[in-house]
Amino acid sequence: MADPIQFGVTAPLVQPVAGGAAAGPAAPAAGKDFKSILMDSLNEVNRLQGEADQQVQRLLTGETQNVAEVLAAVNKAGIAFDLLMQIRNKLTDAYQEIQQMRV
Repeated sequence: MADPIQFGVTAPLVQPVAGGAAAGPAAPAAGKDFKSILMDSLNEVNRLQGEADQQVQRLLTGETQNVAEVLAAVNKAGIAFDLLMQIRNKLTDAYQEIQQMRV
């Protein structure tokens, strides 16, 4: 069976302190930074699309007869791309909102 798509960070973004409140900005962040997570996600989407293309080519050349496997790979790549586009849209909206803020 195909591997599930993983885009999230398993560690919490902010470590709680002993008093129950979140750590301040001076505390070091746990886990990967945003750029690394975003680049890993882009690479994963690219990999999934490449696999889907290979599966389609194998089906067209007659190397495989398993249409369900090909369809699953194409759908998985499509869902991953849709998620990436939604992330891009949210980032664009956030950037535009920050641009409109008065200082």
